[in-house]
Amino acid sequence: MNKMAVLLASLLITACASAPKQESAPVSQASDKTTPSTVTTAAVVSDTGMESKKLAAEIQELQKQSVYFDFDKSKVKAQYQDVIAKEAQFIKEHNNDVVTVEGNADERGSNEYNLGLGSRRAEAVEKSLEILGVQAKQIKIISYGEEKPRLTCHHEKCWKENRRADFVHNLG
Repeated sequence: MNKMAVLLASLLITACASAPKQESAPVSQASDKTTPSTVTTAAVVSDTGMESKKLAAEIQELQKQSVYFDFDKSKVKAQYQDVIAKEAQFIKEHNNDVVTVEGNADERGSNEYNLGLGSRRAEAVEKSLEILGVQAKQIKIISYGEEKPRLTCHHEKCWKENRRADFVHNLG
């Protein structure tokens, strides 16, 4: 472990020491003024950082949304069409996005049944996304059945939360 740390530190020092030097252009004005190319570079770096943060926040908000289902059903209810439409819009705007639709079920029923129900729920959401123009290659589905509950009590308020499809975005 200690040898590994010394090796990594040596590599880091070597990499820093061997960085290529940039030739500086002759300065014709006072040295405290910023050249246009410096301003442009700083603005690009700043914009890229801002865009990344904005994109991360947008993905985080999208992933908070779920599509909920009635007991023992896999039909997407009309009230969740706006959620699916927002997801579809984002996916279509980002060609490198692959969304995983995670189907879930409450604890009632056998493991096998709940895995199947979760799969049907994910497939229903997948079909809705495709109808809205999302390419099939940008969608993956998985069923967790009852294995990934949001709430763990044994009452309707918990079961209702667990009958859902979630979205996980991967910009790759």
